[in-house]
This record gives sequence, structure tokens and C-alpha cells, in this order.
Amino acid sequence: MKSGFFDKLIKRMDRLEPGEVQHFLAELLREKGLLEKVFQALQEGVILLDHEGHVTYVNRAACHLFGFEAEQVVGKQLAEGVRGLDWNELRKPGTVVSRDLEVFYPENRFLNFYITAIDDTHEAGFVMLIRDITQTRKLTEEKIESERITALTMLAAGVAHELGNPLNSLT
Repeated sequence: MKSGFFDKLIKRMDRLEPGEVQHFLAELLREKGLLEKVFQALQEGVILLDHEGHVTYVNRAACHLFGFEAEQVVGKQLAEGVRGLDWNELRKPGTVVSRDLEVFYPENRFLNFYITAIDDTHEAGFVMLIRDITQTRKLTEEKIESERITALTMLAAGVAHELGNPLNSLT
């Protein structure tokens, strides 16, 4: 539903029957419940912020990734619940801020998050999406280590070959 729906509803409020108002409110509650269930089902963390950086909503995945309860952070500044984030630095008009962050509590993890405005005016606030990239980072590190060992092995084989030729001649 668009915000115009609410404007129309308020203008028509005096002409609506109580049953119609109740029907509209029940419909709004159903839609809110559906959106709440969708956000809670996501494996990615979702944090909604107002235009000043206060947390207005946090889903279960975000709570799990950062190790806090929703009640602890809702209504507070983002930096109070998520250490190491400077809200003024993240709130750049017209851009999407994407960063990687290492979190040590409740587990050592690497998280990727991005923050973007919900609308162009920033009045609707911001949305922050968080993904756990720990496994991807570990696989990348293992691949780099494997390539490094392969390079060292090839270097050692080359050095042994270069030393072997003169020694064979001397023998």
C-alpha cells in the first residue's frame, strides 16, 4: 500500500462505518505480520534505521550475527549496538556504503554489510543488510595459502635443479 492510502483513509475517516475502519486496520495488521515473518525468515541480517541512525527494527539473523537481543538495540543509536561503526561516516547522501567488518563476539566472524537510504529524501530512514562471509573468507585464505605453497615448491624444485647441474658436472 502506498502512503497515499493513509491520506485517503484519514480524509474518509468520518464517512466510514466502524466496521470498515476495523476491516482496514485488520488488513494493515495482516500485511505487517506478513512482512515481519518474511524479515524473520531471512538468513541475512536486516536492521532498519530512522533518518538519525536510531534502530527501528532488527531481525533474528542480525541479532544472532552481532550477539544482542532486539530489545537491547531498538530505539538506540546503531553505534551503541554495533561497536566500531560511526553513523556519521556511514550516512552519505545518494550512495550505498558497503564494508566488511570483523566481529569477535559472540563468535569470530567476518561480516559484509551495506547501508542505503530507503528513499531519496532520507526521511523514511535507512536499511542495513548484513551477510556472514566467514566461510568465503576462509576458503579464499586457504586458496591463497595453497597457491603460496605451490609456488614455494616450484621454487625449491627449480633451485635444486640449478644446483644439481653444476654438481653433476663436478662429479
